[in-house]
Amino acid sequence: MAGEGTEDGAPLRRIALVIEYEGTAYAGSQYQNNARTVQGELEKALRKLTGKAIRVALAGRTDAGVHARGQVAAFLTTVPYALGVFQRALNSYLPLDVAVRSVQEVAVSFDVRRHACRRWYRYRIYSGHSRRPLFRSQCWHVPEPLDVEAMREAAQQMVGRRDFAALAAPVSGRSAVRTVHWAEVRRHRCWVVFDIEGDAFLPQQVRRTAGALVRVGQGKETVEGFRDLLASGRPGAASFAAPAAGLCLMAVRYEDVDLGNTEETLDL
Repeated sequence: MAGEGTEDGAPLRRIALVIEYEGTAYAGSQYQNNARTVQGELEKALRKLTGKAIRVALAGRTDAGVHARGQVAAFLTTVPYALGVFQRALNSYLPLDVAVRSVQEVAVSFDVRRHACRRWYRYRIYSGHSRRPLFRSQCWHVPEPLDVEAMREAAQQMVGRRDFAALAAPVSGRSAVRTVHWAEVRRHRCWVVFDIEGDAFLPQQVRRTAGALVRVGQGKETVEGFRDLLASGRPGAASFAAPAAGLCLMAVRYEDVDLGNTEETLDL
């Protein structure tokens, strides 16, 4: 869709990208002056493509070592390239651990972060006895047996709108109330997968929740204890954050914009 005019007469456009990345080599998704980040790589690729400095906004912040299958980025430009050109060219400039999965032009007023209504994260645990070196950057290895049914029951306690301060890193000056639409724990052979979708998440909320659920699975905490922890509202009560390697941002969803980022696959 055409955007509003600019001083040089070229229409202003907002381009949205669905991004996949393997986050091991990055200090997180958000730009940092002295560290390699996903946003930084996207902006470098755009500069090579357009010859201009373009600021990229991301739908969600992921920490160092966290991955994404369906992160969403957006930027403003007056460059008249076709969408397919953006995708092919950016992928040619991006490093091999970052890729643009799809491209769409959206309204200039589209806010990639504020307009997002749901975010889906997945945490993967390998529960086999021996380590799996080929998967070390994609999961948390927990060799002890895990009671997945107890973990599933505990995860269900989070569904709804409530204060999640106890399951996140302490933050000041903002509400810890969030809505979790669904949460599920399942086993496939030696893999245990924790999926959760909500309107938004607090810092380290998914990783600290995964750590607390594993304690339930190990028998170190009861389902009732997890429920009491959640209800306590004490900031940072779940003090252990599961390793970043197991976490992946699967999708970001919008009410009025379909970015082709709504796959419901529950594959591992």
